[in-house]
This record gives sequence, structure tokens and C-alpha cells, in this order.
Amino acid sequence: MAFLDIPGRWSASHAAAADPPIGPASLPYAKDALEPYISARTFEFHYGKHYQAYIDNTRKLISGTEYADLPLKEIIQKSGANPNQMAIFNNAAQSFNHEFFWKSMISGGGGAPTGRIGQAIDKSFGSHAQFEKEFTEAALTQFGSGWAWLIHDGAVLKVVKTANADTPMMHGWTPLLTLDVWEHAYYLDYQNRRGDYIRAYLDHLINWRFAESNLAG
Repeated sequence: MAFLDIPGRWSASHAAAADPPIGPASLPYAKDALEPYISARTFEFHYGKHYQAYIDNTRKLISGTEYADLPLKEIIQKSGANPNQMAIFNNAAQSFNHEFFWKSMISGGGGAPTGRIGQAIDKSFGSHAQFEKEFTEAALTQFGSGWAWLIHDGAVLKVVKTANADTPMMHGWTPLLTLDVWEHAYYLDYQNRRGDYIRAYLDHLINWRFAESNLAG
């Protein structure tokens, strides 16, 4: 099964300003918990600066608008369907994507899954090795900024990649796991070695319990 390449969404306009009840979500572990694969310094910038900026921008853009009291997923779905609200979409979707990414990792994770998610991987890809091959290809070949995802699409699991802020919910898919391949996610630790970053994620960081909980949900 080949992975799917989804084109990105680009910003167009923006809305108003004040402070609605959105994020930031706490990291599900200490900033140094994923070392040596992802450093505390990377989290200081990635979580503390980049992600926080998406949260702050979302709050400002939706203040005083029809989006102000909506939960994050509804903001994403509604703004993503409106070409005039791409600034809201980009920041809200990036807030969600990052929160999902934090949960997609765990200290002592990675390797081949067992249980229901392991069975689903084998059924959809033929083997865990084939899943890793497709996921690695998707993450490596995402040109520029974006995400690699394991998603549930009807009866099967698939690997897809999305550009910029695009997110599976806009395509009717259920996300199970994601890897951030925006350069700021890995450059302090891996510089231009995206392949080493992907390998570390697959071998040591994937949170299969989180993936299974999303499959069950």
C-alpha cells in the first residue's frame, strides 16, 4: 500500500483579537525525558516558542469572532472549509498537530507493536517492516515543512504525509500517530540528518499505546 501525499494549505486572511480558552496543552513528559533522541533544548524551542506561538496566534485571531467559543477541532474544521480563514486554520491546525505529536512519543517507545494495533499494522501493511518502510519514505520525501502520519481510513491503516499545517481530520481520516518533519522539530539535534531523526522516532519514541487508544476511539 503506497502512502498518500496531501498538498498543503496556504494562508490567505485573518480575523480579530482577545483571549478565548485554548491551550497550551502540557507536555506529557519532562523536557529531558526523550533524551538522547530529542533534547530538552529542542523542546525549549519547539514547545516553548514554536508551539506557543501557534496557540497565541490562534487566540488572537479568533477573539471576537464566530470561532471564539468553539473547541479546537471545530475551529480547524470550520476555518479549513473557508478560504478566507486560512490564517486561523493554519495556526489552529498547527496547535492540534503539535499536541498530537507530543502524545505520539514516549520514553522507551518504538519498535514493533503488539495487541490490537500490532494486528492492524500487519493486516494493513503485511508486516511491521513494511509499515516502517512506507512511514520512512513519507517522512523523508515530504518536501519542505510537513508531517508524516499513520491514519485509520475506514477498515485499513495507511501512511500519509501532509504539507505545512494540513491535518488528517480535514480529509475524514482518524490520526493514530504523527511525526513532525518541520525543520525546527529536529535541527538542533540532527541538523540536516532527517533520516536519523526518523530512525530514532521509529526505534525509540513511537507511543503505540497512544496509537491503539486512537484506533479504539
